[in-house]
Amino acid sequence: MSRIGNTPVSVPEHVTAQAVGGSVTLKGPKGELTVAVPNGITVKLEGNQLVASRKRNDLSTKASHGTTVALMKNAIIGVTNGWSKQLELSGVGYRAVLTGANLTLSVGFSHPVTVAPPPGITFAVTEGKITVSGIDKYLVGQVAASVRAIKPPEPYKGKGIRYVGEHVRKKPGKSAKAVGGAPGVK
Repeated sequence: MSRIGNTPVSVPEHVTAQAVGGSVTLKGPKGELTVAVPNGITVKLEGNQLVASRKRNDLSTKASHGTTVALMKNAIIGVTNGWSKQLELSGVGYRAVLTGANLTLSVGFSHPVTVAPPPGITFAVTEGKITVSGIDKYLVGQVAASVRAIKPPEPYKGKGIRYVGEHVRKKPGKSAKAVGGAPGVK
């Protein structure tokens, strides 16, 4: 029995939902998202709730049941409030600047790196912090991960791009050997 899949998803009053065929379309103040419904799952709009049910009880359909409900909940949050991820720059001389809608990063390379946002994503920069925001949770996380991948934090000093609140385990550097040189050398 899927506890997540069997819970109905309540639709707020300022969001319109439409379940047609193999997809659910949600429109809200921030925009519009469509959630694809996999085979074996049916979604019905009952009053102000979306109810998902499955036709079969095999393992893949059970997994899709809970996933579909979670995606619908994330889409409702996205069209009402939106999603955002924050990244921070740590390193001497590391900078992020917005040039139009594009993000330009100076992170220790010989050239600046420019990141163009996909449709539906916006960047904001304030004092060494980069905010990636949009209505699609998956897309926001994917873009934030690709920005972090440009210069991930290195393990010795922690320099690079990291998520706000991310802990980077630091390695100890090389320890000094005993004074006196190599054995057998005079």
